[in-house]
Amino acid sequence: MPLDEQALGQKLKASFDAGDLPGLHGAIVDLRGRRLAEVYFPGADERWGEPVGYRNHGPDTLHDLRSISKSVVGLLYGIALAEGRVPAPEAPLYPHFPQYPDLINEPGRDRIQIRHVLSMQMGLEWDESLPYNDPRNSEIAMEMAPDRYRFILEQPIREAPGRTWNYSGGAVALLGKLIEYGSGMTLDAYAARKLFEPLGIGRFEWVAGDDGEPSAASGLRLTLPDLAKIGGLVVDRGVYDGRQIVPAEWLDASFKPRATINEFIQYGYLWYVKESVACAVVMGVGYGGQRLTVDRSAGLVVASFAGRYNDPDSWQTPIKMLFDFAVPEAQRLLST
Repeated sequence: MPLDEQALGQKLKASFDAGDLPGLHGAIVDLRGRRLAEVYFPGADERWGEPVGYRNHGPDTLHDLRSISKSVVGLLYGIALAEGRVPAPEAPLYPHFPQYPDLINEPGRDRIQIRHVLSMQMGLEWDESLPYNDPRNSEIAMEMAPDRYRFILEQPIREAPGRTWNYSGGAVALLGKLIEYGSGMTLDAYAARKLFEPLGIGRFEWVAGDDGEPSAASGLRLTLPDLAKIGGLVVDRGVYDGRQIVPAEWLDASFKPRATINEFIQYGYLWYVKESVACAVVMGVGYGGQRLTVDRSAGLVVASFAGRYNDPDSWQTPIKMLFDFAVPEAQRLLST
């Protein structure tokens, strides 16, 4: 590896040693297929909320993606849609869960379409602002419910769909179930066959709840190099090794802003979107500092794992890494 491509990794290590990147477990930076940095650091970790102790993280370590799982489900939904296995975004939601006829017939629920689920604008009550060890958190309550899908679908209507973005792991659970219904396969089995195997990803885990249902919203575990592969797939418009794995038109639809989160960030179909004149960045973001950031215009992929699961400022670690290190270094290499 040329020395100029080692500089970024050295800077990341020096910054970690200086205490500027607390809790970071690993980071990969790729630029147009070139690996600019791949670094790993030891630290305490969890498996879907359960402590697993101190780990010497490396390229073969499976790690929680947490809510980056949602963005992966978005890719899977696009694959299933191209196969005709799941309803289109314009389709109504509730008729695809006919086992709940009482909910189907409730006034107002007929207005909720699949596109509202994909963009987290269902208009139903849902609150994940509490810690994820609090049973009042809606995702935790869903996991504890005797029927997670009824729990999601019976939530009170708070407003018309499409008005407000409201973060919802329940929305993703519904999409995962629709993939299962249409494919006849569990979500993890479908992911293995349609996404992971074509990418050469042989090791993964999709943690299931007590009811045996894979947690679509937060249960996926991958190695860091394999998460970076998914970022490369996004850069290459769904193509890997000459094969179209995710339809390019689905990626375009997923990265189109559908909802405004704040003045800086918007939301597409299960991906965060930040567009400007200089860049077109899409992000998968997971609790504890997990991050997959892709600048499609520059061909830049930054994948990172961290262990700051109970730290409200954990989202800052990957942002600092991306903007303080990766982007300037990528710009320098692009200009040479």
